[in-house]
Amino acid sequence: MSSNPKSSNIRPSKRMTSIANRIMMQISRTKLGICFRMDLLIFLLLTAGWAFMKEIEEAGGFVLKRSRCFITESGSLTDLLYRVYSTDGTLLLSVGFYKVLVSITALVSAVFVLQFLGVILSLPAVSSRARRTLAPMREIAERADELNRLAFSEDKYRLIEDAIENVTPEEDRYLSLHDKELLGIEQAVNHLIERLKDSYLQQARFVNDASHELRTPIAVIRGYADMLKRWGSSDEKVLDESISAISNEAEHMNRLVEQLLFLARGDSGKTVLQKEQVSLNELIKEIYEESFMIDEAHPYRFRNSEEEIFAEADRTLLKQAVRILVDNAAKYTKPKDEIILGVGLTDEKRPYLMVQDTGIGMSQTDVEHMFERFYRADKARSFQGTGLGLSIAKWIVDRHGGHFEILSRTELGTRILIVL
Repeated sequence: MSSNPKSSNIRPSKRMTSIANRIMMQISRTKLGICFRMDLLIFLLLTAGWAFMKEIEEAGGFVLKRSRCFITESGSLTDLLYRVYSTDGTLLLSVGFYKVLVSITALVSAVFVLQFLGVILSLPAVSSRARRTLAPMREIAERADELNRLAFSEDKYRLIEDAIENVTPEEDRYLSLHDKELLGIEQAVNHLIERLKDSYLQQARFVNDASHELRTPIAVIRGYADMLKRWGSSDEKVLDESISAISNEAEHMNRLVEQLLFLARGDSGKTVLQKEQVSLNELIKEIYEESFMIDEAHPYRFRNSEEEIFAEADRTLLKQAVRILVDNAAKYTKPKDEIILGVGLTDEKRPYLMVQDTGIGMSQTDVEHMFERFYRADKARSFQGTGLGLSIAKWIVDRHGGHFEILSRTELGTRILIVL
């Protein structure tokens, strides 16, 4: 498709300036049209007012049924008369109107001149407003014109293709075209490479961490299986110890595999939330009662809200997220130290669920990384765990459009809010 060479040489900024000027002139013409119609109305009202007053003054009052007209007997405007006739045709009033016409015309003309000057003085403001309104369109037009002017030759396309083929996300290599015209494409591709590298490294770290976490229980099970094979049949103590260890490691490995499957299903979009209207008061109270029965080592306290608080949520998944926080609180809190569960509204009137403990707490660095998969703080490594629980909780809360608010101090404890 061919284009008009004359129009294609016009820069978008100039075209937008022309459009802004046309808009400015159109607004100005509209304003002047309104002023003219308003002044014409003023002219008619002043004329009618003068005629009304004259009729009252010289004809003894104003009667609507009388006949009225403007007439000139000589054909000259200077002899223009205003006449009023009674209902029977008798002439009641005949008065010259020319001087009045000149005065009214002069007054209305002066008003129009002032209005015209006002419109002229407002042109810069109107022009500025039109330019601001067209600014986004100007930017889009300039970007489109810039793309239109990038007429790449076949060599440039081959250069881009060859450069991209030599880039791999696992290596520390970036696209370098050494061409100013291709700078935008080079930057865009390098940004994409950065994201691919981050994704690749995260995936590689996840696989390595998962392999490490699975390798440990497998090694323990294999070791105790060897012990059983050598001495288990003759040593009852070794037999009991091996069975207990294998059972614990198998349970740990089963929990790890279930968590990995949950995250894998979530990342692939196979986990679908079944949202419903959930009473957060009932949900947190249910978790409190279960924790009170399951965990006898810690005293639990329930901090309820004065009002009933509801949220659109998947009840099962939301309960799972809170249970993860409660299990962590119990794991890192000394026996006999209190754990508090609660529900309420933030200052912005958003519902929240709270889990607060008096455990080992976390440093700011640990708080920043606590939701990363397989991340475990140095102090937490002495406690059994997979490092996936908080990642699952975050996935659940993210899918509910919520977020965490965390306050933690080392050796003082942690308070975590799930804000929905």
